[in-house]
Amino acid sequence: MRMVKNILGIIPARGGSKGVPRKNVRFLNGKPLIFYTISEALKSRFLNKVVVSTDSAVIGRLAKRYGAKVIERSRELAGDDIPTSYVVLDALSKLEKENYEPDIIVLLQPTSPFRKAHHIDEAIRLFLTRRCDFVVSVCETKKPPYWCFTIEEDHLKPVLEHYYPEKRRQDLPKTYLLNGAIFIYTPDKLKDGLNYYNSITLPYLMRLEESIDIDDKLDFIFAEALVRSSKDERS
Repeated sequence: MRMVKNILGIIPARGGSKGVPRKNVRFLNGKPLIFYTISEALKSRFLNKVVVSTDSAVIGRLAKRYGAKVIERSRELAGDDIPTSYVVLDALSKLEKENYEPDIIVLLQPTSPFRKAHHIDEAIRLFLTRRCDFVVSVCETKKPPYWCFTIEEDHLKPVLEHYYPEKRRQDLPKTYLLNGAIFIYTPDKLKDGLNYYNSITLPYLMRLEESIDIDDKLDFIFAEALVRSSKDERS
């Protein structure tokens, strides 16, 4: 097992959103969306600091109320075209001034409300005990990419070289999609410009119902329905 002292949980939460206005503070089952990620991160057995990087005063106030440390993000780093790595590096530079340097970074996007503390801890344990550069959470794809197309000159063209129109879904190789819930790596990998595409990356598998990533209004509707369904099953 890797010997580490500081494991940082960082939640990037900007105020703007194209798909759903003020998405990170929109209510889901009576709580702002960001509440769920902060709450579960603080329950983790491994994270010894949880911070929220934001450009929004509203998100900042909520984050402090729920127990996270807030790192103020500049407007220049709050655009929807800004890579998340820039946001993390900005947070690291500000934490260094406070004499805190993490050994491991756990990036937790606030749009994954069904990711729980045990998911975070299991993914961290995987990172600590296996040889890898990154651990990322994934879920099995519902639709095989072998049946996906692009449109070129008004004609369908298979995305992949291998196209299996005659095979049933269950006969095709399983494929997996990043679900956006958990990304784990060390600061040096980030500073060297590495990512999970060009490194040794291990998957942490989550179920589809745990992998909902809130991106648009339909995702919110589906998430609310899932919460209601869970309540009905418990009653």
